[in-house]
Amino acid sequence: MAKNTYDSKAIEVLSGLDPVRKRPGMYTDTSCPNHLIQEVLDNSVDEAIAGHCSNIKIKIQKDGFILVSDDGRGMPVDIHPEHKVSGVELILCKLHAGAKFSGDEYSFSGGLHGVGVSVVNALSDALQVNIKRDSCEHEMHFDNGDKKNELKVIGEVGIRNTGTTIKFKPNPKYFESDQIKVKELKHLLKAKAVLCPGLTIDFHNEKNKEKIKWFFEDGLKSYLEEASDGIDLVLEESILSSKDSKTQEVEFVINWTGRPPKNKLDETYVNLIPTAQGGSHLNGFKSGLLEALKEFCEYRSLLPKGLKLNAEDAINNAVFVVSSKMQNPQFAGQTKERLDSKDHMSFVSSSTKDVLSIWFNKHTEEGEKIAELAIISAQARAKASSVVERKKTFKGPALPGKLSDCNSGDLNKTELFLVEGDSAGGSAKQARERSFQAIMPLRGKILNTWDLESDEIIKSQEIKNLSTAIGVLPGNADISSLRYGKICILADADSDGLHIATLLCALFLRHYKPLVNEGRIFIAMPPLFRIDCGKDVLYALDEKQKEKTVKEFKSKKGKPKINIQRFKGLGEMNPSQLRETVMDPDTRQLVRLSISATDNANAMMDLLLSKKNAPARKEWLEKKGSLVRI
Repeated sequence: MAKNTYDSKAIEVLSGLDPVRKRPGMYTDTSCPNHLIQEVLDNSVDEAIAGHCSNIKIKIQKDGFILVSDDGRGMPVDIHPEHKVSGVELILCKLHAGAKFSGDEYSFSGGLHGVGVSVVNALSDALQVNIKRDSCEHEMHFDNGDKKNELKVIGEVGIRNTGTTIKFKPNPKYFESDQIKVKELKHLLKAKAVLCPGLTIDFHNEKNKEKIKWFFEDGLKSYLEEASDGIDLVLEESILSSKDSKTQEVEFVINWTGRPPKNKLDETYVNLIPTAQGGSHLNGFKSGLLEALKEFCEYRSLLPKGLKLNAEDAINNAVFVVSSKMQNPQFAGQTKERLDSKDHMSFVSSSTKDVLSIWFNKHTEEGEKIAELAIISAQARAKASSVVERKKTFKGPALPGKLSDCNSGDLNKTELFLVEGDSAGGSAKQARERSFQAIMPLRGKILNTWDLESDEIIKSQEIKNLSTAIGVLPGNADISSLRYGKICILADADSDGLHIATLLCALFLRHYKPLVNEGRIFIAMPPLFRIDCGKDVLYALDEKQKEKTVKEFKSKKGKPKINIQRFKGLGEMNPSQLRETVMDPDTRQLVRLSISATDNANAMMDLLLSKKNAPARKEWLEKKGSLVRI
């Protein structure tokens, strides 16, 4: 129960690393510890970009510790003149402490906010740092982010033997899973080596005795060819370009395929940090490519009358990597998945257009093949649009009758919840914030759209209503008419609900890919259990979380009475519970639907949903069915 009084005594100021421990999700990806490794790695890579480091080693130890070492200059060990502690302690124990704000020490860097490695310290059971610098080796230990001992010299080293080694063990209580996603980590390490020629990266996994070393002389070009192995590329020689100025650089490699592969290479980086959601550099690249291709098509009269190309048509069949470097990049958040530096977009766009315009005019035969691919994409898009228009699906102002719309039209605020059934829809309508949250009840399980074309699925009334509500046609690359900034799948936490959520995810992955790429699709995580212990009330997403919560309650003094309620569905939750757990932005948990080059999402969805894969699905269920947890 909230207090009626509100005065200055209620204001709480978190100090040191407490803000990270209080709200870890604001500072890192809490699904697993991979992002902690990336934070430490990025500091070493920044040394490599600056020309001070040529070797980085990463080791996953059997005891759960992770070790990252480099041969850079080593963290500063002298006493800071203002804060009166060593540079090492300042970096590891204080938020927003770093040498990358001014740009004097690093022209281009990934560490920008001075919070990365201190977040690692805050969320680790234990952390040890060793610095080789000034002919000495220094060592310092931390427990749960707190200093265990002062920085001390433990030995002598050669004057040229420098570098930093950080060994840490992530605290499992801050993460949904304490298991490192090794496949994704290896992909990241390989990409870092590709994007930083001259850098050698060694990886050692003690758990399975795997050892890999990456070193690329040819950089992006060899990376694209290796990643596209087995795919028929249109160009024998991929287009590689690099352009720089005093404050920013862009390098890209691009080729095309006859038909879009399921897992094509389409990666973007900023200062060697992967930007899974793209942003300014990707938008600039698309814009430059489109302008160069349109100019080529118009000059050679290749476009059919009335047909217009858009950026998705131009890039639909492309495989590419874009790597930007810039001073003071502006990211959308601490996890740096999307670049928001608007001025960089024009630099990338003009650089890309200049290079590709010259290339198209020098390679007219290959240019016409690429133009043909874009024209076919535009024609298919126009056909899908015209089919819907003939059926008058989107004609007139009427929105679906069951849609409870919101008042705001601001894409930065509006949210649409796709809810399973009228009962849950009724609760959600009472729980929502009418100003920016809209509710669209769905009638049971929607059509399995994975094997179908976009012009077929629009015949389904449920999908027709959904498409009308969000304002975008299935299969349409143009999403400028989108009505909501976030589209949230809200289904029951049981197996039926998971099936419905899977079908909706398949719909968006197959027929609304631009919305997924822009990070517009989310899955709400409603609880399966409510656990009451005295005045304390907690919710659990699954059995494992329930057992953990009950165990914590039982550890309290005395013998508290614990009451557990299992929700049969969203309709069983009262509006206040629904608001608190899945709709209030301050307390809910949303998972963004995203895909990366390492996810193999299409293959998995084929296995789960394709009618052609029934035998393989049966075999998979026989082998893996016992692993399912509800």
